[in-house]
Amino acid sequence: MTDLADLTPQIPARKVSLGTKLAYGFGSVAYGIKDNGFAVFLLIYFNQVVGMPAEQVGFAVLIALIADAFFDPLVGHRSDATRSRWGRRHPWLYGAALPIALSWLLLWNPPEWSDGALFFYLIAVAMAVRFSFSAYEVPALAMLPEMTRDYDERTEVLRYRFLFGWLGGLVMLYAAYALLLVPEPGYDNGVLNPNGYHRYALVGSAIMLVAVVTSALGTHRLLAKPNTEGPKAVSHGLADFAAALRFRPFQLLLAAGICAFANQGLFFALNNYLMLYVWQFEQSAFNIYPFVLFVGVAIAFFIVGPASRRLEKPRTAAIASLLSLTFATLPYWLNLAGLFPDKGSAMTTVLVLSLIALSITFGICSMMMISSMIADVTDASEAESGKRTEGIFFAGFFFMQKCVGGLGILASALILAAAGFPENAQPGEVSQTVIDRLAITFAITTTIIGCLCSWLFTRFPLGRADHEARLAQIAQR
Repeated sequence: MTDLADLTPQIPARKVSLGTKLAYGFGSVAYGIKDNGFAVFLLIYFNQVVGMPAEQVGFAVLIALIADAFFDPLVGHRSDATRSRWGRRHPWLYGAALPIALSWLLLWNPPEWSDGALFFYLIAVAMAVRFSFSAYEVPALAMLPEMTRDYDERTEVLRYRFLFGWLGGLVMLYAAYALLLVPEPGYDNGVLNPNGYHRYALVGSAIMLVAVVTSALGTHRLLAKPNTEGPKAVSHGLADFAAALRFRPFQLLLAAGICAFANQGLFFALNNYLMLYVWQFEQSAFNIYPFVLFVGVAIAFFIVGPASRRLEKPRTAAIASLLSLTFATLPYWLNLAGLFPDKGSAMTTVLVLSLIALSITFGICSMMMISSMIADVTDASEAESGKRTEGIFFAGFFFMQKCVGGLGILASALILAAAGFPENAQPGEVSQTVIDRLAITFAITTTIIGCLCSWLFTRFPLGRADHEARLAQIAQR
């Protein structure tokens, strides 16, 4: 039986051209829109606009996620084993574009059914969205180790993936708040306007389609190499996936990633509630909010490379994780201590948004490090097994990311239920006891998860010296 390395060309430790970095990064615009939509708007849309109970929304997303558990490893393994004139990854990229656009339209245009029927509709459409993105994102992420083996260049390439992913999500977020989810007769608050979500779906679907196809075309010349020759036999996908899960460095990264993405999912799922009900932001603050987030993204883009070169990846990730949780929870601790300005004031708005920007900066830095270290894990695994199974490792990473995102929505829904937060609530009409309970539960949960995340990063065993030694071992083989 032939292992997958026999079907893969040798990968040099090369620098990647700016054009390829831009094309590779631009494809993540689609995922940024999807991730932002799920994290920011999905819960509040189906709960407060459509009228489904928050618990039903959370469990529907979780059920779709469980189904996705069987799909991600399949895509990873099959993309590793794909043999075509366009290489291993690009047939998947081209094929996923249209399903992504169509499933996104269906998600935000549910029929007028009962809560029970809508529950099953949401499960089915959420599964369609997740399956479509798996077919695109797993092969796309698996291209990173194939672009270069250089330890620091991988982080440089990933900067663009994160930059465009966040840029796409934030531009869409701004368009939602400022242009699409706007007040209309009968709907004084744009976030609660159902007509705006139909517009949001249409615009997002079109942008996703363009981003996926453009990225596939832009990376085609470098990576879409024919691999139609050679034996058809490949190693068993389940065995490869089990081996990946037993690999200690991968276990540590998955555990750290669970914590990092759990905090992100919790933050974005609850942030509309926190800004509307805890801090009592005006509509103008929501319009500024996407720019604040992009400031955090831009800072991360410029500091992550120098930081990881100076401190190496694990230490950079650990420090960034601690700083992120500190800035995210500081306004809630100060408010509980009576040391924060009055709610609804201009000073409160400025301080909260500034701390959010700093939290986003360091949160993104830690997530960049996770993705870059996953690429290094694939080399470490190859040095031990002789197989290149990037798709398997990134499938596990991507499934973890989506799983935790879904659990973040579920956890947010449970926090709202535990706080006794009412449905169809209007700002200023919720009791202060409920609001305080929501704020303190969020702050405590985020702190516990963030501290665990930072500790896990310190346990990661692979550094620059190990990486260079592995490259020499693979070259000799």
